[in-house]
Amino acid sequence: MNLRMTGYIIGLLLAFEGAFMAVPTLTAAIYREPQLFLFALTALLCLLAGFLITRFKPQNKTLFARDGFFIVALSWIVLSVVGALPFWISGCIPRFVDALFESVSGFTTTGASILHTLEGMPKCMLMWRSFTHWVGGMGVLVFIMALLPVAGGQNMYLMKAESPGPSVSKLVPRVKKTAMLLYVIYFVMTVAELVLLLIGGMPLFDAINIAVATAGTGGFSCNPAGMPYSPFCINVITVFMFLFGVNFSCYYLMLHRRFKESFTAELKVYLGIIAFAIITITLNVRHLPMFRGTGEALMHSSFTIGSLLSSTGFATVDFNQWPEYSRTLLVMLMFVGACAGSTGGGIKVSRIIILFKNMHNELRIMTHPRQVKTLKMDGHPVDQEIIRSVNVYLACFFLIYAVNMLVLSFDQLDLTTNFTATVATLNNIGPGLNMVGPTSNFDVYSTASKCMLIFNMLAGRLELFPIVLLFSPATWKK
Repeated sequence: MNLRMTGYIIGLLLAFEGAFMAVPTLTAAIYREPQLFLFALTALLCLLAGFLITRFKPQNKTLFARDGFFIVALSWIVLSVVGALPFWISGCIPRFVDALFESVSGFTTTGASILHTLEGMPKCMLMWRSFTHWVGGMGVLVFIMALLPVAGGQNMYLMKAESPGPSVSKLVPRVKKTAMLLYVIYFVMTVAELVLLLIGGMPLFDAINIAVATAGTGGFSCNPAGMPYSPFCINVITVFMFLFGVNFSCYYLMLHRRFKESFTAELKVYLGIIAFAIITITLNVRHLPMFRGTGEALMHSSFTIGSLLSSTGFATVDFNQWPEYSRTLLVMLMFVGACAGSTGGGIKVSRIIILFKNMHNELRIMTHPRQVKTLKMDGHPVDQEIIRSVNVYLACFFLIYAVNMLVLSFDQLDLTTNFTATVATLNNIGPGLNMVGPTSNFDVYSTASKCMLIFNMLAGRLELFPIVLLFSPATWKK
């Protein structure tokens, strides 16, 4: 394992995290909040530590797959721990485990919170919570690779370990240019949403927070009242939640007028799921007293579906009060999640497609043993390595799920709460049902359970393997 290269990348990460803290520092300066000095000091310490560590540049920049997984896992742990310090030291979140929970939830774009209320929370802390979504949405190492030549030709190992989906491909021959293109698209879409929210009359502070949280498909709200915005703003957020759940490669292809290629099988299924869910849930909830007609039911149903399918986690209504069909379908959407290569969480639509296609092929082979059937997506054969990766991913996913349910059961909460809390954290969704519903929070759990949920959020954001491999003896062998 290339430990010197690992240390060098961690140093770069600390330097960039220090630079990111300029955003809450500036916010504290604008609103004249005393936390200005805390953020400024933390930022300076990060920059100093990053500068000192990166002074010792490794001669050997070679990275292998194992190094990529290890570096990404360690980077996200360091990122989250440092990000928790302002919450903890300021006293806004007195217990370090709770501060770490909030930080991990932010960077992994989960949006689950242990806070009972946002009343009295400094503006700079609210900005930092939301901005962690934007930093973690596309991936902090992808951001670093977009600006610096980190590991030469081995950058792809870092990108594969951090990017969501069963497979990661380069949009252009150079990984650095691919990372840059992804972030340009990400930034432009964020700014576009911000402008539309301002046009809709949303206050600037709220608009910035909501835009960066939507872009990262995070879900932290900055308003104690939740989402008290105009129907125009609600619809804008809905559309962008769906858009950020699309594979960013599709946008690259659209920009190059390769429209036929951009309309992939995954995108078709994703749009089909959206249409089916919106129609059936709207019909199921339109009679509820909380809605004044079908139009309002359609707006809030679409928002909730976009929020949970894309793993954003915003809420305009308490969907925990909806009929059983709607609640059940919403939980199923939490499992499915967004597209591969998006900022969304979940198992991913592409994995679901590969799973069903593989199951279909295996059933045909059982009845016709001599038949040779190749699994294809978009007219191209799917590598056996990807199929194996999907199978291993699902096996790990449900094994972790089972262990989680056992650990959370010691807190003596009901099955629905534990079941959906695991879904919400492992798939980076945010809210669940019952005691962790959209009007509740995760402070109902013990310290041990919170640590388990922190593991879930990190594992879910990094597609399980980088975090799980930390517990494998083979990872630590020379």
